[in-house]
This record gives sequence, C-alpha cells and structure tokens, in this order.
Amino acid sequence: MGSETFLEVILAILLPPVGVFLRYGCGQVEFWIALLLTLLGYIPGIVYAIYVLVG
Repeated sequence: MGSETFLEVILAILLPPVGVFLRYGCGQVEFWIALLLTLLGYIPGIVYAIYVLVG
C-alpha cells in the first residue's frame, strides 16, 4: 500500500467523502454514494469508502 493510499484510507476513516474525493473527484458517482451513506450513517460511509479505495 503506497503512501497516497494510506493517506486516503486514514481520511476515509475520519471523513469518508474526503477520502473518496481525493481519488475520484466530485463528479464521480463514488463520491456521491460515500456522501449519502455518511449522511445516513457514519459507519456505512466508512465501510463504503474503504471498499472503494482499497478494492
């Protein structure tokens, strides 16, 4: 795991949409899903963000 991925995963744990935003930007559907899941529940947002970043 590179340092960029490590930083993204740390940010995904703290603020899930920010970690996804760094990888995909604001226009991608992954960011909006992470934002929606974070608003609905913090844990689902973290799980999805880590899944998208690592997987």
